[in-house]
Amino acid sequence: METPVFEEFDPASDCDCPGCVHWRRVLPHSRTGRGTAHPASHRALALAAVASAALGAGQAVPAAAAPHAPHRPGGVPAGDGPDTPQGQRAPLHGPGGRPAPQSVAPQPTAITRAEIIDRAKIWVAAKVPYSMSAYWSDGYRQDCSGYVSMAWKLPGNEWTGSLAQYADRITKEELQPGDILLFHNAASPTSGSHVTIFGGWTDEAHTTYTAYEQTRPHTRRQPTPYAYWSDSDRYIPYRYKGVAAEEPAPEPGSGNPGAPAVTPFPGAAYFGPGASNEYVTRLGRLLVARGAQGAYASGPGPRWTDADRRATRAFQRAQGWTGADADGLPGPLTWELLVTGKGKDVEGGVEGPPPASHGVPGYPGRAMFRPGADNAYVTRLGQQLVRKGYGRFYAVGPGPRWTEADRRAVEAFQRTQGWRGGAADGYPGPETWRRLFS
Repeated sequence: METPVFEEFDPASDCDCPGCVHWRRVLPHSRTGRGTAHPASHRALALAAVASAALGAGQAVPAAAAPHAPHRPGGVPAGDGPDTPQGQRAPLHGPGGRPAPQSVAPQPTAITRAEIIDRAKIWVAAKVPYSMSAYWSDGYRQDCSGYVSMAWKLPGNEWTGSLAQYADRITKEELQPGDILLFHNAASPTSGSHVTIFGGWTDEAHTTYTAYEQTRPHTRRQPTPYAYWSDSDRYIPYRYKGVAAEEPAPEPGSGNPGAPAVTPFPGAAYFGPGASNEYVTRLGRLLVARGAQGAYASGPGPRWTDADRRATRAFQRAQGWTGADADGLPGPLTWELLVTGKGKDVEGGVEGPPPASHGVPGYPGRAMFRPGADNAYVTRLGQQLVRKGYGRFYAVGPGPRWTEADRRAVEAFQRTQGWRGGAADGYPGPETWRRLFS
């Protein structure tokens, strides 16, 4: 009888099944405990051997399937790194061999803050699955430090123990979009080490920020307490050494495009849906001073709203700009004209907030409260629900994006009104809105 032929398996090393968790706990420093072989694969191989012996060499035995195959786009092989929450240093697309340590700090590649955030958003949109051993189609490892390596456009995959060589340590007050918050536990890298990308403050008190991070089950972007949910006092702010100043883009009507602004334009990443920072507040105040106060029912504040877009658009149109040049998003010249007091003021009023709907003042209509909705009215609704005692449904927020937490809170409020069935579906209508804000 011929010796049976076995196929080798390479299941994901970050498997969370009870068997893998047990062996990683019992043998944390041995090759058995760190290896990529899943305990179930050993059993599968043994069963395959018995079956092969029983059937004889003339009969083929189907190859046993790996019980926990990792997600590897394009067949990219997994690395042979330690089982840690942040992987290890490796070249793009995984190591053919372990990279040699560098004696000289690498030269950073220039990249703007807007580019960093745009790159971070790509993985958020793709919901890249978390893995310490798999590599995404762009070549970067699918863990937290691989995510930062991708966003910063680094030449290889770094880990939490090496990212700092590409950055300068900064203070909390200096944080800007594209910076990172890094916790590397040098004493025990497997215990809590993590890194997030700072996306901007969500409140004026600087207690919460938008974090872009790679974590289980996939890449996410969400409001996060500073500096993190756990080990908050151990996270350190860093700024990538290659951050470049935003290139001023030409806009129509630029009498002197080379004139310096009193305060430099911070970059497009600071404005638009989801932005929340001090520059949004300053923009709003500058616009109010130039005649666009009619756009605001309250504020201005740090969170970007439709009022900021309406006010900015009104100012841009006052300069004679049209079409895409008056899209309501401030560019370098819009900012320069505002901070220097140049250009034309807004005259003739500004498009204000939506009028009353269904006879209820301020009710914007049902379309504002549906899955996928993202607007200031969702935030206002959630904040009022919290004031009314329905904050228990929110783990974070409330925020501008409609979530199941909003629906459940609205449903609970509707049921306290004695409504049932379709009248308590969790979606605010005119009467729900009227009672909630009365």
